[in-house]
Amino acid sequence: MPSKRVPAKASATNTYTHTQVEQSEHSGERLNWLRAGVLGANDGIVATSGLVIGVAAAGASNLAILTAGLAGLAAGALSMAAGEYVSVSTQRDTESALLAKERWELATFPAEEFDELVGLYEAKGLTHELATEVATQLTAHDALAAHAEAELKIDHESLVNPWHAALASMASFIVGAVLPLVAIMVIGGGARIPVTVAAAAVALALTGWVSAWLGQAKIGIAVARNVVGGLLAMGVTYLIGSLVGTHLA
Repeated sequence: MPSKRVPAKASATNTYTHTQVEQSEHSGERLNWLRAGVLGANDGIVATSGLVIGVAAAGASNLAILTAGLAGLAAGALSMAAGEYVSVSTQRDTESALLAKERWELATFPAEEFDELVGLYEAKGLTHELATEVATQLTAHDALAAHAEAELKIDHESLVNPWHAALASMASFIVGAVLPLVAIMVIGGGARIPVTVAAAAVALALTGWVSAWLGQAKIGIAVARNVVGGLLAMGVTYLIGSLVGTHLA
């Protein structure tokens, strides 16, 4: 008998579906790293710029500015790492608890869980017959995965990793903090604050552009909110430093 061939259209559809699934998985992982990385870099730029500009505006010496900048860098990086670890760990614990509950329900009430899965696919627009067929095949393949995806919106084989988020935040914070610290230490005299502000603004524009490009969002809006927010923060710390320096001098 001649071998059975898969129609080109069906083959193309399967390839497209497989590609869509891979893109979805990679997108979730990429967005998790992106969120932690951009947040860390922005905080590093803004926090360190604001700190050293405020200290410099108060008339502090280079040594005092360097000490404050390094202390702020270390404290900020560790704070970002700890905060991300706690936040993502809480999310992971919640997802694990939901999956454990789903496993118990599948083992205890398999018929009811099957009907629930059929209902979920019917709610998405499938006919009862097609929803039943889909639920039957997915349950036979991996019942937990089917319920996790349709009911909980969780990929049970790819839970968020708190260590990845913590390390990404800490590393990006350090990278973001180094630029304004180096700028204010290298440039002397009255130009050091304007140069530091300009360097921080350029760095914030870059992180805004990168985040928008990776997230496929509007670049102009992302850049504008990064730069404007950072400049406002630096303006406030400069004002505070100037007022404190004037009163203590």
